[in-house]
Amino acid sequence: MSTATFKAAVVRTPGGPDSIEFIDVPVAEPGPGEVRVRIAAAAVNPVDLAVAGGVFHAMGLIHQPDHTGLGWDFAGTVVAVGPGVDMAAGTRVAGLVDGFDREFGTYAEQLIVPATNLAVVPDGLDLAAASTVPLNALTAAQILDLLGDAPADASRLLVTGAAGAVGGYVAALAPDRGWQVTGLARAEDEDFVRSLGAGFTTKAEPGWDAVADGAVMQESALALVRDGGAFVGVQPSAKLPDERGIRVDAVVVHPDDPRLANLLARTASGELPARVHAVVPLDQVADAHRAVAKGGLRGRYVLEP
Repeated sequence: MSTATFKAAVVRTPGGPDSIEFIDVPVAEPGPGEVRVRIAAAAVNPVDLAVAGGVFHAMGLIHQPDHTGLGWDFAGTVVAVGPGVDMAAGTRVAGLVDGFDREFGTYAEQLIVPATNLAVVPDGLDLAAASTVPLNALTAAQILDLLGDAPADASRLLVTGAAGAVGGYVAALAPDRGWQVTGLARAEDEDFVRSLGAGFTTKAEPGWDAVADGAVMQESALALVRDGGAFVGVQPSAKLPDERGIRVDAVVVHPDDPRLANLLARTASGELPARVHAVVPLDQVADAHRAVAKGGLRGRYVLEP
């Protein structure tokens, strides 16, 4: 009797888009606390390009003996639940798979994940848009956890890459924590950044109370923080050293289902932007990676199995 399988995109010897291949994975049943999801959409993020390019293998962060799965966030439909899971088959969900060192990812037709990695997608939000929320919005929210609430007398926050996926969410969410936001971005992105309720600049001078470095400017962004201020980066593997009394952190994103549910609801209501650049078939993943590598996109490529 043949075993049911599903298709998944992986890399064996990472070397960029041309090293991505598809394998057949046996369908398994979810264990206690787990859910099996039929994936409808998986977002392409810069971190996926780095995995396919071997960046994290070279850093010693990936140790898979056979292959490494691609993809961090997704949306789809529950098809099976394990013991102890209070979620019905047919429920539309979105979620996050975190960590680099794993043989599976979201670039696949199906996925088994802990139910605590998932949130229900509101009826008004399509699954392609929902798939772009978990990684970037949770990263932004967790950047703001590291920054904390703004001091009343020191609330000037500069967000680098404010038109990008993470930076855009930081700019939109930071006022909830009392921050007065200015977004640093290209001139052509001014209207979008201002639509988030943020101020705008194309060139920032030093002296900010805090910087959220969505553009991965690293040292040049840290130089913009005043003495005794705060800096949060997005590259935990390259956290900057403390200097000038600045509190320096780097976000390590992790699943948070109650918060994801809130972020999805705010996206469905239009309060947060849903930014899909294009939806393409899963088998065009290499082309999608090449397009993302060129830069300049203001929205995510979404893969559709």
